[in-house]
Amino acid sequence: MTALASHRPPDVPSLDVDAIRADFPILSRTVNGKPLVYLDSGNTSQKPRQVIDAMAEFSRHSNANIARAVHQLGSEATEAFEGAREKVARFINAPSSNGVVFVKNSTEAINLVSYAMLAASVGQGSDERFRLREGDEIVISEMEHHSNIVPWQLLCERTGATLKWFPITDAGRLDTSGLDELITERTKLVSIVHMSNILGTINPTGAITKRAHEVGALVMLDASQSVPHMPMDVVAYDVDFIAFTGHKMLGPTGIGVLWGREELLAAMPPFLGGGSMIETVTMARTTYAAPPARFEAGTPPITEAVGLGAAIDYLTALDMRAVQWHEKELCAYALPALESVPGLTIMGPRVPLGRGGAISFDLEGIHPHDVGQILDAEGVEVRVGHHCAKPTCARFGVAAMTRASFYVYTTEAEIDALVDALHTTRKVFG
Repeated sequence: MTALASHRPPDVPSLDVDAIRADFPILSRTVNGKPLVYLDSGNTSQKPRQVIDAMAEFSRHSNANIARAVHQLGSEATEAFEGAREKVARFINAPSSNGVVFVKNSTEAINLVSYAMLAASVGQGSDERFRLREGDEIVISEMEHHSNIVPWQLLCERTGATLKWFPITDAGRLDTSGLDELITERTKLVSIVHMSNILGTINPTGAITKRAHEVGALVMLDASQSVPHMPMDVVAYDVDFIAFTGHKMLGPTGIGVLWGREELLAAMPPFLGGGSMIETVTMARTTYAAPPARFEAGTPPITEAVGLGAAIDYLTALDMRAVQWHEKELCAYALPALESVPGLTIMGPRVPLGRGGAISFDLEGIHPHDVGQILDAEGVEVRVGHHCAKPTCARFGVAAMTRASFYVYTTEAEIDALVDALHTTRKVFG
């Protein structure tokens, strides 16, 4: 292990990675005749058998719809679904589960807030905190995932508001030097990525949140990459909304979370209309249920919620501080190892501080798609492309990048396999 391990706080345990890997059936398979080296967890993580089994057990024994029946199966399903909501609340230290809204992914969570603001902007008697007019502003950053850019572009186009953004430094950090000029009395919302999916940068949010609240703006964190990899405390971060997704944190696809302050959710108009989100319906008008039900129209992803709850149980047992330190140590090992490859340039922070376990790079003269194909032939699975972050790629003068991303089951030996495969790639392309 790296020298960084000596700085681990004494109360933070180390992960037993061999024992963890034994819980993940897929890690025992081969790819192209080689042992699987899965380095694409920032895209989708793998699932431990505990998550797979929990979902299968629910489907075998308690499958039913929720909040719609008084029979035994319906009661069991409702209890399991709401139990998962309680687990999410505890995991992010939310004051209660009433601020936890189940959605299908982070993209839907961000769009929910965006469309609620649109509805408030065109409706009568809406809460002024959500109403946008011409001249109002929304602030994001240049390192956002498209899901935290496009919804706000659409909202600005439809309301006459203006979109502004923090730039990125050459070192891959958020440039907050113009904070007071960027966030002003015209700002209605600041929506910032907490950990960049492409650069790995962990953004310090304290000064941004403080400034936003000083001018009366709301703050949203895209925590898709941070919640799976580090402790999250929504009270300590003092934000108004966070978004994250199950499939990046050992859980299933098809479920994510919007957390919001309860009083804000209660003031927001609904996103989707239909069953279960109503208080009462007549042919003349409808009144809406209190959050979170207000934002969960129709049959929700029940089995997926059970899986997310099981994933949270697994991560909680590991200790999220240990998860964060494991990845910090992997980064300390991987960064110099990757830079030993001729022509390789790391995009983003080149030190294991203020960054997570997603490392993107360019291999001079070789397109990332070619890099990905050679690595796949060696059993090494990475992601290539623009990573749904085209503005970030443009900022660094490339059309695409190759990204290796780590998680609880990643080993130094797998990083060695990646580096060896990159040397092979270099030889193949001369």
